[in-house]
Amino acid sequence: MKIKDIGALFALAALWGASFLFIRIASPVLGPFLTIQGRVSIAAIALFIYMVVIGRSSEWRQRWKSYLMIGALNAAIPFVFIATAALYLNASMSALLNSMTPLFTALVVWGWMKEPLGLRKWIGIMVGIIGVMILVGWSPIEYTPHVIFAIVLSVLSTVSYGFAGVYTKKYFVGVSPLPLAVGQQMGASLLLLPFTLFQLPPSTADVTPVVVFSVVGVALLCTAIAYLLYFYLITSVGPTKTASVTFLIPLFGMIWGVVFLGEKITLGMVAGLVVILSSIFFISDIQFRRSSSHKQIAS
Repeated sequence: MKIKDIGALFALAALWGASFLFIRIASPVLGPFLTIQGRVSIAAIALFIYMVVIGRSSEWRQRWKSYLMIGALNAAIPFVFIATAALYLNASMSALLNSMTPLFTALVVWGWMKEPLGLRKWIGIMVGIIGVMILVGWSPIEYTPHVIFAIVLSVLSTVSYGFAGVYTKKYFVGVSPLPLAVGQQMGASLLLLPFTLFQLPPSTADVTPVVVFSVVGVALLCTAIAYLLYFYLITSVGPTKTASVTFLIPLFGMIWGVVFLGEKITLGMVAGLVVILSSIFFISDIQFRRSSSHKQIAS
């Protein structure tokens, strides 16, 4: 990878890691639904404007049903789960739990697509589960029912991401990433709107400029601009190398939590992160080997 590509990869990880910080700030004030409504709606508008400027089409009329489904699986459901969990979990813990996405994606591929998982992949999944047990069990957090519920929601958000990945693979073959991103955010915005209207905060007294910036930041920086970086990397270095951003997101999530929210990094968090990332490396390594063999056969 060129230095420019490495910089883009780290920038993408930093932006996606910052989403947990912004949500942690905004969600307790605005509520999960309004926070995420702002995220997907502002991002959809920004990406749509960019797409019009460059002369692309979202193909909404042809694919609106699929866009609604991917908007639910890859944005509305996981984003709301994360924002609800942020009411009780700090940004660092949310980012670490989110790193389980590749593990559940592998399980969904196995259960839905009926693709067999080799022994090494099963070992990687088991190691990942052990990592979460270390992360959650070796933590100074007081495990009230609300905190346990928040942890469950964080894990379920990664399950939703797993289904989203498989759904994309099945129903968006040949669709360019930019129209897919715009359609996804538009679909999520439409799906969330009725829920948001019934969950508006009773008062705006606590809505400070920092809260407003957090919503705009998570929409424009962590969603719209992040997707553009993602598209650039997919085109420049390919999907396999771009997927390595998974290893960096929880690290940046912890960094931003410490720098801006004064969160503390515990030994249990570090140990859990190392174990989880080692399991992801196990799974990603197998995927890389398979993709390499396919290239060799094709050539």
